Amino acid sequence: MTSTPYSATAPVRTLSVTSFAFGLASIVFGWTFVAPIAGLVIGVLALRREPLGRTFAIWGIVLNAIMLAGVIVGLLFAAIGLGIGFAFLPLAFL
Repeated sequence: MTSTPYSATAPVRTLSVTSFAFGLASIVFGWTFVAPIAGLVIGVLALRREPLGRTFAIWGIVLNAIMLAGVIVGLLFAAIGLGIGFAFLPLAFL
């Protein structure tokens, strides 16, 4: 008597989970530029290629976008602060 084992393959969600992991890690560990961009690109690819991983892909895109927006706002504030600082630099020697 031979029996064939039931073999069901799990749905592939590699790209979507990777995007989610990049987004979560970039916020927790403070990765600011390369990881969120990579996670954003991978998340967009996952939306197109992995319909079963849609939730992870959307969360990955959202987390990576939040981190990139935070970096952009931080750089903007730093540039404004430097501009104000350099504007008042001649007054420091009076």
